[in-house]
Amino acid sequence: MSPTYRDGAPADAATVRAVYLESFDAIFRHLYAPEDYDAFIDGQSEAAFAAQLGDPAYPFRLAEVDGSLVGFCKLGPPSLPYDPAGRTCIELRQLYLLDQAKGTGVALALTDWAVAEARRRGAAELWLSVFSDNPRARRFYARYGFEEVGEFKFMVGNHADDEFLCRLKLA
Repeated sequence: MSPTYRDGAPADAATVRAVYLESFDAIFRHLYAPEDYDAFIDGQSEAAFAAQLGDPAYPFRLAEVDGSLVGFCKLGPPSLPYDPAGRTCIELRQLYLLDQAKGTGVALALTDWAVAEARRRGAAELWLSVFSDNPRARRFYARYGFEEVGEFKFMVGNHADDEFLCRLKLA
């Protein structure tokens, strides 16, 4: 597996959404009642991805193998329940990989890009949220130096997940 990386564009919306759905389904679908899952996924439409892929406030980095998308990373403006208190912050909004890309270095390359892009944009902190019952992701982010600094409820339909707020100081 020899991945290549590039910036995302609106024309990538369908494939980005497909990778998102496959990855999200594999990790989380079993946790939710069908109506909660469907309500959440409805907000993750191809049109929503296209709009963000066309918005400079939401930079995407795509990982491909042999021309097929195997993962992506998306940054975005602050939306999580924290107070930046005058600091310039950006969020790692999504990092999703297909199963075949896990353990290959793709997540590392995408996260390296996210940290570098956050710094390039002048952010003092990079924030993210991680599901409390996802130990693999929690370990991954901890190795990068993200610290768990709070908790909140992330809504999937009417289901409330326990999430950790994580921060990486960049400056």
